[in-house]
Amino acid sequence: MMNKEQFINKAFNKLLSERVKEKGERAILAIAIISYLIHLLLIALTNFDFIEIESKLLKNPIAAIYTPFSFILVYEVYLLIFFLPKSISSYIGKQYEIITLIVIRRIFKDIANLELTSKWFQSQSDLQFTYDAMTSLALFLIIVFFYQNIKKRNTVINKVDQKPGKKIHTFILLKKAIAILLVPILVSVAIYTFALWANTAISDSANGVAAFKNINSIFFDEFFTVLIIVDVLLLLASFFYSDKFHKIIRNSGFVISTILIKISFSTEGIVNNALIVGAVLFGFLILLIHNKFESNTA
Repeated sequence: MMNKEQFINKAFNKLLSERVKEKGERAILAIAIISYLIHLLLIALTNFDFIEIESKLLKNPIAAIYTPFSFILVYEVYLLIFFLPKSISSYIGKQYEIITLIVIRRIFKDIANLELTSKWFQSQSDLQFTYDAMTSLALFLIIVFFYQNIKKRNTVINKVDQKPGKKIHTFILLKKAIAILLVPILVSVAIYTFALWANTAISDSANGVAAFKNINSIFFDEFFTVLIIVDVLLLLASFFYSDKFHKIIRNSGFVISTILIKISFSTEGIVNNALIVGAVLFGFLILLIHNKFESNTA
């Protein structure tokens, strides 16, 4: 009979092993390519009046890139769960990658809606494209520095070559258990939110317009709500293996960062972009100060 640790490790290997990750990567890539071609076909059929579907995503071929990016985001969500047991910092980094890809995906929708007039700063569509383009550049730069600091810290830890103690081993086991639970929870949330959005979009034209307006937040609004719950659980659980001040501040800062990202989905325009950049920048600065504190007290 398997004990608790063996059961968790077996379930983890079934859902989140390297082999499963590689298979998932190939499957998502194939689906992304097929979905892109189908979207292009629908655009062609709509433009030549073979079918009649009212949607801004079916008017410009550039908008077709939106669809494969959506599947790439699905894979990024899986990677986030995959990295959760390995490193809190890498797990948070994946959150930042996901919100960056959401912004980049939104840019493709922005490009399809560009008005390209001389009154650039008076056009809401053109302004939103500008905000999103600048935001994506800022996020990419911050994430580069974020991972550089993770790499530096890991190099220092590897030089010390300390074996994880019993408390840390238990904490890793807990993170594996949370990751296992996240898989069915997020699959259920994805199915529910997409079905709800599709029903709203089809039911009547007025709500359909509202549903299209919020298309970027489908699933991800609820997804980051789940992440906030997970982050708080990890913060509380971390007290059992470490009561060091800088660890508590780092983990608390990551929770705040996730909450700011979640709040951004309820805002529009430049406020949305400012919240996203502010959230990721805050997380980076928290990590930077944490690593500086750790190196000074080592």
